[in-house]
Amino acid sequence: MNHLNKLLDEYIVFLRVEKGLSRNSQNSYNIDLSRFIQFLENYSIDDYDSLESDVILKYFTLLKNLELSNRTIGRNFSALRGFFKYLSSNDYITSNPLAKFKPPKIEKKLPVVLTQNEIEKILQGPNVKTILGLRDRAMLEFSYATGTRVSELINIKKTDLFFSDGIVRVLGKGSKERFIPIGSHAIRWTEEYLVKSRIVLIKQSKSGNFLFLNNRGSKLTRMGFWKIFKSYIEKTNIKKSVHPHSIRHSFATHLLEGGADLRSVQELLGHSDISTTQIYTHIDREFLKEVHKTFHPRG
Repeated sequence: MNHLNKLLDEYIVFLRVEKGLSRNSQNSYNIDLSRFIQFLENYSIDDYDSLESDVILKYFTLLKNLELSNRTIGRNFSALRGFFKYLSSNDYITSNPLAKFKPPKIEKKLPVVLTQNEIEKILQGPNVKTILGLRDRAMLEFSYATGTRVSELINIKKTDLFFSDGIVRVLGKGSKERFIPIGSHAIRWTEEYLVKSRIVLIKQSKSGNFLFLNNRGSKLTRMGFWKIFKSYIEKTNIKKSVHPHSIRHSFATHLLEGGADLRSVQELLGHSDISTTQIYTHIDREFLKEVHKTFHPRG
């Protein structure tokens, strides 16, 4: 293992221990930074101190030529920026080559949002007379009621439910804890799932305290959630290009459409920076423009 890879391994440990990043986030950083190290090796660079900004520019030009998405390129830049900040603060480098490097311009695309009618169709999709159908209904209701990330949803445990108080405890990014209100519909379906469905699934495997289980009684995975969600999208014949967080995006947008203030939505979503939440105001403005166009006499 060369010097560059040793420093990367040390940084990944730092992200896990000091920053509390999830395993998925650690893997993403590792993949992005390993790609960069491989690029440096092609230029026979084995010391970060000898790295100049023109080499970094060539690297991002390469990523663009590979036709990676703007989001992926932006993520790579963020990974490099954090890595070099770590190297600089620990005196592994005398100067930070990214200090004066302008980040690549990232085109912010609005997230795909499902209408309230489309959400209702998806919620009505599962056959609740079956064990897995009841689980799916409870899980989809829970997801829309709380706006949790998929990674948060699948890690929720029975001990995180405080239904008598109408709240749920969620462990978010960086192991930050937050409490989210949950409505009566989601509570009712989740309680029915616990009594009629989960109690059957848990017999097949010892899966600890996790709330949502797969057909083998094990903790549901992110891919498992995506396959389930996608199946109901196809069943309802919705033609939008959805992804696992489409319910979360819809949750935020519908709150704003209903008059919720931005700060409250930020708290519910667990965003550390309100600028991340502000993208939903653009969607809300499009909704308001459509309302105006439809209902105003001169719209």
